[in-house]
Amino acid sequence: MSEDLLIVVDERDGAIRPLARAACHRGAGVLHRAFSIYLFDAQQRVLLQQRSAQKPLWPLHWSNSCCSHPRWGEAIDAAAERRLIEELGLHTPLRALFKFQYQAAFGPQGSERELCTVYVGAAEDVGTVNADEVAAWQFVAAQELDRRIAADSSAFTPWLLLAWARLRSEHWPEITALSQALPVR
Repeated sequence: MSEDLLIVVDERDGAIRPLARAACHRGAGVLHRAFSIYLFDAQQRVLLQQRSAQKPLWPLHWSNSCCSHPRWGEAIDAAAERRLIEELGLHTPLRALFKFQYQAAFGPQGSERELCTVYVGAAEDVGTVNADEVAAWQFVAAQELDRRIAADSSAFTPWLLLAWARLRSEHWPEITALSQALPVR
């Protein structure tokens, strides 16, 4: 894991102190700030990425379009924009919809314990994909993703499972409006 200094937070997302990325993910994890981005095309398909085999936590699992952490001293909106460019070579406006907190262990390798802001945006394709971060990617219809999750949820990251359920149940009209604003190809 990179030794970026992440932002340890309290339950209300108040910054407490910086902590190295590896330390944030060791054992049961330390609560830290994170974000997950879900990009949709004009057909309301979501862009999924398969995490690189080099990832220490959930390698080769399918996840949302892009996810990461702001660095100590970095605003979360700026971090989301930065990582979208670094991972997928994309720049698109993002909108924060909600936050959620979770903890998930990946065996002895470590855990995620995050207060995660969920962003949505629009994209019709990817740019230059960073192979150190992403093994594969695909646009998937919402009903197809629902079917895949029901068939084998272990193929997906835990944060995707949690956020996707909430996107589908509470925020689908916003995603429909976002997708309808895009030109259909």
